[in-house]
Amino acid sequence: MLAPAADLLADGGRVVLLDVRWALGDDQGREKYLAGHLPGAVFVDLETELADSASAAAGRHPIPSLQRLQEAARRWGIRDGDAVVAYDATGGLAAARAWWLLRWGGLADVRLLDGGLDAWRRVGGPVETGDVVPAPGDVTLPGGGMPVLTLEEAAALPGSGGVLLDARAGERYRGEVEPIDPRAGHVPGALSAPTTANLAADGTFLRMTELVDRFVALGIGPRTRVGVYCGSGVTAAHEVAALAAAGIEAALWPGSWSQWSSDPARPAATGPTPG
Repeated sequence: MLAPAADLLADGGRVVLLDVRWALGDDQGREKYLAGHLPGAVFVDLETELADSASAAAGRHPIPSLQRLQEAARRWGIRDGDAVVAYDATGGLAAARAWWLLRWGGLADVRLLDGGLDAWRRVGGPVETGDVVPAPGDVTLPGGGMPVLTLEEAAALPGSGGVLLDARAGERYRGEVEPIDPRAGHVPGALSAPTTANLAADGTFLRMTELVDRFVALGIGPRTRVGVYCGSGVTAAHEVAALAAAGIEAALWPGSWSQWSSDPARPAATGPTPG
């Protein structure tokens, strides 16, 4: 599920490249893409193409319908049988949303550029400027490719022998700060596992053995039932990717903390422990 930059540079086959430049509070993704991107890469707008409209009932970034995702994938030029590589400039924290959604949609060959744009540049990969508008694709997405949790299923997971991971920064989990959602804190029973800790200093994913060790320390093995959430289901996809790299299947809760914290009847735990 990871594409090393050197391997991608050497690959002469057809690969659809998706540039998913996005970060919380940063609306300059498209401008950064136009200033420099992998040759042939298509810009993907996370807010409008990788999510439905926000609501208190569904969260800030609900997953789009399968039909909407398929329409977007065809706009990106994806054809049946294509290989797809998604990347960003933040260690995959945004691009993992495209990876997860396309896998959820049933596309088999989807990978993340390990280390993103920085890794590409480190191996001498060229960049180009301006927009890329590909010929429309014809991909068909059957769906059902990745497990998903509802709010109720996520809430029940810790008490039923499973593990619910909170992929946000530790200070948000502890309730010390909350920059965007209605309330601070975390879902009772959830474990803090910031997904940024799955990355090495250069923005690439840790080695598989290191990821395995990290998740074992959290009580997770290959047969553990695992759910992951974050603020709105974006960076949680990155943690799902890290778990996949460690050989562990995990379900994403798309509504995440933005959905939970919008309901005042739902308790919010604070502090460093699950609560």
